[in-house]
Amino acid sequence: MKPKILVTRRIPPPGIEMLQEVCDVEVRERPQPPNVEELARRIRDFDGLLCLLTDTVDAQVLDAAPHLRVISSYSVGYDHIDVAAATRKGVYVTYTPGVLTETTADLAWSLLLCSARRVVEADNYVRRGVWAIGWSPDLLLGADVYGKTLGIVGLGRIGQAVAARAVGFNMRVLYQDVVRASPQVEEKFRLRYASLDELLSESDFISLHIPLSKDSFHLINEERLKLMKPNATLINTSRGAVIDQKALAKTLRERRIAAAALDVFEKEPIDKSDPLLRMNNVVLLPHLGSATREARSRMAQLAASNLLSVLKGEIPPHLVNPEVQRNRPLASVKMI
Repeated sequence: MKPKILVTRRIPPPGIEMLQEVCDVEVRERPQPPNVEELARRIRDFDGLLCLLTDTVDAQVLDAAPHLRVISSYSVGYDHIDVAAATRKGVYVTYTPGVLTETTADLAWSLLLCSARRVVEADNYVRRGVWAIGWSPDLLLGADVYGKTLGIVGLGRIGQAVAARAVGFNMRVLYQDVVRASPQVEEKFRLRYASLDELLSESDFISLHIPLSKDSFHLINEERLKLMKPNATLINTSRGAVIDQKALAKTLRERRIAAAALDVFEKEPIDKSDPLLRMNNVVLLPHLGSATREARSRMAQLAASNLLSVLKGEIPPHLVNPEVQRNRPLASVKMI
């Protein structure tokens, strides 16, 4: 009997096709994410789950899935999955890092440059038909990027890719991470290790690249925002909740920092009443970090490969919870 796989929403064809070669695959067609009750109802007879970052896989869902062997998340983050509960139940959890590193770093730099040069404001200025003078010396003045100081919070794959791009802009780059990088990495990207407070107080641009955890929740709060320079810009392509969004809105409204550029938010989609929507010193994107055709296809292939590896009794390319093997060895989950 073929393994039964539930895919919570349609993903690029390469991933689905890989699964369909050896599994019975059910793809949920609705574009909205399933709520916990729907997912718990659907998952009962499935051996594998391929889910997205916006799908909550908690203890209720896991308790409703007696046959579940593997969860493959089509994402770099996995805070939407109760990994501890999955491990206790012998469910392997996988994710898709690496394949979207350069794509997300490109977007972080897009946000940095757009906010520095007020690109979104300028585009709206032209489209609204209010551009009346061909060239003005004081129209929509922005900030230089070349030669400025960039602070990177989180020097993982994406943080390093952002640092690599800063070399071409001759930037002074500070970084903060829970683990200091090797001297070779620091030399390669011309990095200087700094405390978070030092980084915030000295950087012209601050780019966040950290996972969401109990330690990073609201890491950038009102007190830390007060440390930033008045001309500083905050860029976030990691997780929305690493910033206290209400505190950020207050800081931007009071013009205590120059700007923010955000791809992620505490609540997604952002509330229509959110004050950030009414501010001209913030650039807002609808969570597009990996949104290129190439990156999303690579993610689909890796998500499928992770899932199939477990069902073949093999260590998957990217396993979140290797300790699960003590509760349920790979040999006992093998179906292919």
